[in-house]
Amino acid sequence: MNTKLFFKSLLLFLFCFAIGNAQEILTLENAIKIALDNNYEIKIADNNLKINQTNVAIGNAGMLPSINAVASDNKSIQNTSQTRADGTTVNLKNAENNSLNYGVALDWTIFDGLKMFAKYDQLKELQNRSDAQLKMTIINKVSSVNSVYYDLIQEQQKLSDLDSTIVISKKRLEFTKNRYTIGKGSKLDVLNAQVDLNTDLGNLLKEKQTYSNAKTLLNQLLARDLNTDFKVSQGINVDRKLQLSELMALTEKQNPELVMQIINKKVSELDLKQIKGERYPTVKVNTGYNFNESKSSLGFNTQSSAHGLNYGFTASLNLFDGDAQNRNEKIAKMQIDNSSLAIEQQTISLRSNLTVAFQIYLTNLDLIDLEESNTAISKQNLEITAEKFKIGTITSVEFRAAQLNYINSRIRLTSAQFQAKLSEITLRELAGTLNF
Repeated sequence: MNTKLFFKSLLLFLFCFAIGNAQEILTLENAIKIALDNNYEIKIADNNLKINQTNVAIGNAGMLPSINAVASDNKSIQNTSQTRADGTTVNLKNAENNSLNYGVALDWTIFDGLKMFAKYDQLKELQNRSDAQLKMTIINKVSSVNSVYYDLIQEQQKLSDLDSTIVISKKRLEFTKNRYTIGKGSKLDVLNAQVDLNTDLGNLLKEKQTYSNAKTLLNQLLARDLNTDFKVSQGINVDRKLQLSELMALTEKQNPELVMQIINKKVSELDLKQIKGERYPTVKVNTGYNFNESKSSLGFNTQSSAHGLNYGFTASLNLFDGDAQNRNEKIAKMQIDNSSLAIEQQTISLRSNLTVAFQIYLTNLDLIDLEESNTAISKQNLEITAEKFKIGTITSVEFRAAQLNYINSRIRLTSAQFQAKLSEITLRELAGTLNF
């Protein structure tokens, strides 16, 4: 065998990767867009937001009057006997009586202890809470898509590395067989090369299964056909400029979970305002225009009609309700206290999670630098080992060790990049700045 040709092929497969079969290249941006368009949780959260937006209306808060059209028509057939003042008696069988009433009535609560204004403000806060819930749902989903997408990049890179090491192992087996044939190598070298090739093939099969499972998971997150085939982009770029102080400030300002806790406290405070409103009188005005017609077969008036305007007001004040008012106010105040405690608890939890995640982020950046250095060293070591293997000064087992060191260093580098990217995603998720 031409050894020069062998080593040219070896170095080509080490440092260059063959172009794969043509497949759809799914970018991260497109993956996020598909997820946002198709995800059921996001659609439900969006519908809930629209419901609460619709509920924000002064009429729903009780500020507008109610106007009703009313009509009633009552008829009766009776056997009637009357004794009049002059002593005469009148008897009538099947006497018909008819009473018709119709008109328009208006009722309007003009004062209820300002409960209606607190109710309106509460409806707006509920809308804000739904908006925060939608944002949290979107961020969680985008975070999941990011994580699985970059995991696919990692697995795709592993496949490429394993493909390369298999090519190297095949060339090594072929080379050791040729050396054995011409009497310059041993049978043991051939057997070792064959075992190592089989090991590499087994690792590739396992990695293909892992890669396929990750693709299925991403298709599931995108709510599309699980068998949709695609490839992801190459390379993992990590933002190295994140600062803990900036992230901490953003987290306390716009983290969706913390925002929801703050809104919950406002809702509780508005509940208390509405309960306190029960201590004040309720004043309602009413008016209407009515028509009345009646007919009777027997009586002094056999037919009458009337129409006209009526108006008035009612005022009511709760004087005693079994001390329910005081109990309700105490409970509402305790709900506010619980909301304040929940805010403090959430804030401490976020600060802790952010601090831990940032330390992991820094460690992963250091690991990237370390593995980049290791990869450069192992590459140089493999080049030297290849030259020695070519002239027969080292065994194929030693060459295998150098080969594994290089391939494993590349895999560790990709893994370090992936872990650092996960840390970055976690930090942005906590800070509420994950781009979608």
